[in-house]
Amino acid sequence: MSEAPAKPRIVIGSDHAGFAVKETIRKYLEAAGYPVEDQGTSSEESVDYPDYGKAVGERVASKQADLGIAVCGSGIGISIAANKVPGIRAALAHDVTTARLAREHNNANVLALGGRHQRRLDKIAAIEENVKR
Repeated sequence: MSEAPAKPRIVIGSDHAGFAVKETIRKYLEAAGYPVEDQGTSSEESVDYPDYGKAVGERVASKQADLGIAVCGSGIGISIAANKVPGIRAALAHDVTTARLAREHNNANVLALGGRHQRRLDKIAAIEENVKR
């Protein structure tokens, strides 16, 4: 029996506006067995998204991570910052289809997401919780 291929190493980072979404994604990936490196931020205290887009991009470009996820309020600013790092192809995705196409057709190595949707995510979680009962 052959061994299953190793899961990709993922680096994740966000500014304060994306913090809650980053935490949700991080916990999900870790529970699924992915090795995850968190570049911050560690709270909803105001910080500058370029610092985190650059940090994620540098970890991927240096091969210390295979893929990256970067989250800010809209996903636009952090994707621009990550794309300044040579070798990074950060793509902003709004759904599963655009994320998949960015990876398959453009070989994106950093997924950028908007993070100001926690209220909506909380509503979805509440629906899921009620379904389980």
